[in-house]
Amino acid sequence: KPAAQEIMKWNGWGYSDSRFLFNKKGQAEFTGKRYRLSGMIIPGLKDWFESTFGASLQHKTPATVSPILNSSAVPPPTLNEALVEELKSTSIPFSHDAEDRVFRAHGHCLHEIFALREGKLGRVPDMVVWPNCHNDVVKIVELACKHNVCLIPYGGGTSVSSALECPREETRSIVSLDTSQMNRILWIDEKNLTAHVEAGIVGQDLERLLNESGYCTGHEPDSMEFSSLGGWVATRASGMKKNIYGNIEDLVVHVKMVTPRGVIEKSCQGPRMSTGPDIHHFIMGSEGTLGVVTEVTMKIRPMPEYQKYGSVVFPNFEQGVACLREVAKQRCAPASIRLMDNEQFKFGHALKPQVSSIFTSFLDGLKKFYITKFKGFDPNHLCVATLLFEGDRERVLQHEKQVYDIAAKFGGLAAGEDNGQRGYMLTFVIAYLRDLGMDYYVIGESFETSVPWDRVLDICRNVKARIVRECKDKGVQFPPLSTCRVTQTYDAGACVYFYFAFNYRGLSDPVHVYEQVEHAAREEILANGGSLSHHHGVGKLRKEWMRETVSDVGIGMLKSVKDYVDPNNIFGNRNLL
Repeated sequence: KPAAQEIMKWNGWGYSDSRFLFNKKGQAEFTGKRYRLSGMIIPGLKDWFESTFGASLQHKTPATVSPILNSSAVPPPTLNEALVEELKSTSIPFSHDAEDRVFRAHGHCLHEIFALREGKLGRVPDMVVWPNCHNDVVKIVELACKHNVCLIPYGGGTSVSSALECPREETRSIVSLDTSQMNRILWIDEKNLTAHVEAGIVGQDLERLLNESGYCTGHEPDSMEFSSLGGWVATRASGMKKNIYGNIEDLVVHVKMVTPRGVIEKSCQGPRMSTGPDIHHFIMGSEGTLGVVTEVTMKIRPMPEYQKYGSVVFPNFEQGVACLREVAKQRCAPASIRLMDNEQFKFGHALKPQVSSIFTSFLDGLKKFYITKFKGFDPNHLCVATLLFEGDRERVLQHEKQVYDIAAKFGGLAAGEDNGQRGYMLTFVIAYLRDLGMDYYVIGESFETSVPWDRVLDICRNVKARIVRECKDKGVQFPPLSTCRVTQTYDAGACVYFYFAFNYRGLSDPVHVYEQVEHAAREEILANGGSLSHHHGVGKLRKEWMRETVSDVGIGMLKSVKDYVDPNNIFGNRNLL
């Protein structure tokens, strides 16, 4: 079995040894040794959790979560015997073991994880194959075409768009094509600053291996510990440092993809071409419906010599957004600039690990924090921006001054490197909080959009209000957490990331309610001029809105490419269309 599978949860986020829990004293802890927060006590989390959700540590969800999968609950595989026989003669490893199949049957949408925790399994792949290189993928796709089986590519499994769900209506044998063994850097070209990499490599491994040679890609999505290069290409991914390094479409120089019609790639590695519409843009964002990305040449950069974190506190969200807008207008955005609303600010404060000075409660700590630092700011309105600068030292220090000068015009006060750094460190542990919530009747989700600058405030206000209203209408008994942050800035607009969560005690079908709320929130986003997605992609979760997003003719263009490249729907995950 691939190493990752051995150390990952099968029915929750991330590493098996890393999780939040409330200890006997009711204090939150984060287990394991992998993160800055690991092994620490988080004294403020209980107060925040109970007061935000009306939850109680006394009300624990009936335990069904098992670290071990009950294999007898997994439906037996429907195997295509002729395909299995031919695979045996190829030396490509495959398996129809229950655990291997379930592991690749889902991404990380709430409804997927909720079902797994309750031991409810829908359709899962019938078999998993592990190609070791591009040529193995060519063989697998040829065999799939010959025997008419359905192939679903699997990278890091971090999808939040239901992209990995097996379509219920699929009657053929479903084979999960796991790219994890295709994880090598094939070459680094120091003259052209490019690297040629197999698509199964995950973000943290790619950066680590490049760093050893003094380079980086700078592509750092929040999922980079687990998500794969092929997945980034297939979903048009974005990373938090895109201001310096670009999004995936800016980083990619060359792509090789195996389709049922054969291999598609450009004939040369030029930095830009005017050779008709860019075929890369059919590959990027194709979400596993046209073929498998096997090898990618991407731009690399020398590692920055200097990195500096920072943070700014604003009296309110409006001033914060105005500052980000000005930074974008002057085109002086640091590697990353993210603005959190007041709820997220309080949440970040509640996640502070125990230090020597012990506050009696979360709120006292908050009050003390303000009195000392930000006189005249209302703790219920202020919000914080976290910053990351990188490059050569001289320039970073100049750049920092420029950004803080702009912030000052909008009432922003520098709030220290520590708060900035903590904000970015928390990025990787936030995802683990959902599993903790589910232990105490709290469910939640995040979703994103991109929006023109003049609509940012409207969309934030209206979507948050809509979530609160929908929860009330659907019988949710406690007000939900409904919060947002602006995570990326562009010339013409920004990416806004929403989080919502609620206490579902008393609801007979909590997942249905959550899905209705999320659906309403997406309608509200579209009504307010936001996009269907900035970087998560469409999958099956959002495809009902594709037609209004790209127009009838646009859908026709996508369909005709699908029909030409994959007339028998071998890549049958049914995403996008």
